[in-house]
Amino acid sequence: MGEHMEWARILAYIGGTVDQELLLRNEYLAAENQILRAQLKGRPEALDAERAKLGEIGRRLGRKALGDVATAALSDTILGWYRRLVARKFDGSKHRSPGRPRVDRAIEELIVRMAEENRSWGYDRIVGALANLGFEVSDQTVGNVLRRHGVPPAPERKRTTTWPAFIRTHLALLAGTDFFTAEVLTLRGLATYYVLFVIHLESRRVDIAGITIHPDELWMKQIARNVTMEGCGVLRDCSYLLHDRDTKYTQSFRAIIASGGVEPLALPARSPNLNAFAERWVRSVKEECLSKVILLGERSLRRALNEFVEHYHAERNHQGKGNVLLFPRDTDIRHEPRPRSMPRAIGWAPALLSSRGSVIARPRFNPKL
Repeated sequence: MGEHMEWARILAYIGGTVDQELLLRNEYLAAENQILRAQLKGRPEALDAERAKLGEIGRRLGRKALGDVATAALSDTILGWYRRLVARKFDGSKHRSPGRPRVDRAIEELIVRMAEENRSWGYDRIVGALANLGFEVSDQTVGNVLRRHGVPPAPERKRTTTWPAFIRTHLALLAGTDFFTAEVLTLRGLATYYVLFVIHLESRRVDIAGITIHPDELWMKQIARNVTMEGCGVLRDCSYLLHDRDTKYTQSFRAIIASGGVEPLALPARSPNLNAFAERWVRSVKEECLSKVILLGERSLRRALNEFVEHYHAERNHQGKGNVLLFPRDTDIRHEPRPRSMPRAIGWAPALLSSRGSVIARPRFNPKL
């Protein structure tokens, strides 16, 4: 019995010491909190997570004790935070039903593509086209997808036509034309020749319309007659001709083109991207042909351009057309023997010609290449 009393006294002493230390800690923290609170300007803003933590501790501490220590907010405010924390537990926000599954990304992209490429198609028309492909969606789903991507409905879409949409719709009927220059060595020194070409936008077929030193109005009128000649003109399958605002495209030139059933479309100033196919071909012919040869006379220029056009059509793969040949001579080339000489294989360098067309030098085929 005496030993039990001794242990009770020891525990009481230890408990009293711990309580005294906790009281001193709380007193110090309260004093420090008051000092820091006095230095703050305005009322401190607490985050939702911080409010939830204070509310949970304040509920356990009780209203009376909370009123003695709370400085960030009133005791009723802190207990209100706790009640809000309890109410949030049962509001159903963490137990949402899965609902309707989201539309597959591939189908969503297909819906947007159909609406942009067919500006008169409504929701029901797109639903029918998707059903033909094996996809079952509702018209409401189509409308939601188009609204998310900022695509207006059919009554608004069909009133306006963007330039890219016009190009895609009329690609088979469009041709582009442009000039480029070539420096040719003649008996009188270097002469600047102007080369006019026409490129069909869908097939990328290129035709040299004319080569001259003086592209005056009479020459341009004759070129217009040639390219619109019925049955054999290079614009026989086209309805529109894109060209820049060069003064060489005179009013008479445009009138003859229009009389041939082709509408000339003058592009805005300083907009080479609107005739990008023609601009890209100029770069190709200069980098792959004209920059690699010395041209001696007009006949050598014509021969080099004709050789490059043949190479461009039948021997050069085009990345913009699926990396295939435009107009292959023979679709089955697996059994053809390897040619013994390939004058256009070395970066495409044609033979150098004299002013009379005779061969001066021809590049040799290197088997190591």
